[in-house]
Amino acid sequence: MFELSILLEDGPLLAVNKPPGLSTQTPRGEFTSVESLVREYLQTKYAKPGNVYLGIPHRLDRPVSGVMVFARNSKSAARLAEQFAERQIKKIYWAQLEGRLPSERGLLTDWMRKVPQESKAELVEELADGAKEARLAFHVLHRGIDPSTQSESTLVEIELITGRMHQIRLQFAARGCPIVGDRLYGSPTEFPPVDPADERSRPIRLHARRIELLHPIRYETVTIEAPLPSDWPTLAPLS
Repeated sequence: MFELSILLEDGPLLAVNKPPGLSTQTPRGEFTSVESLVREYLQTKYAKPGNVYLGIPHRLDRPVSGVMVFARNSKSAARLAEQFAERQIKKIYWAQLEGRLPSERGLLTDWMRKVPQESKAELVEELADGAKEARLAFHVLHRGIDPSTQSESTLVEIELITGRMHQIRLQFAARGCPIVGDRLYGSPTEFPPVDPADERSRPIRLHARRIELLHPIRYETVTIEAPLPSDWPTLAPLS
């Protein structure tokens, strides 16, 4: 059901194109995740009968697709984790938004926090308890009509400057343009679950398009790009 697409394997650095609807790590009571598929791939390729080491320096939300990187030894995992923590990694996302985003490009700055006891975030005042700054830059790639919904839509490219929980999803939803399919933040569109047995596997149109980082051994710049899911539409011209 979920297929693993390898984007790069370069020494201890491994990158995959995460399918939408699949969790990064295996929650309790579940058996399939990006982590489990990568471990299975490594066990098969390198004929390792036991458990294999796999460093996971970052995560993507379950409904999101795109580039994920892993490390095959602890030293490389620590070096990648440090790059993420120090915001040295350039992270580019593509998102299809509901409606017409008024600006062609811009910088969004907000304060946000996780909602207690919920897998959700909210915008708050700067001095509110738990508030963290959220910043991203965007520019519009295309405007048009989504043939699947027959409504106006905006395709944007996003550079994530900070990395807060549900940041992209919340910041655009707060401006009246939620990500297509993201019912949690107000999208009227809902896609069927990728796994018919799991309602949580419903995708949204948010994709980690590209990552630029330093190779954990050679320290050379590595750029990794993931193709869009095949079901993303080509937006029809506006009349």
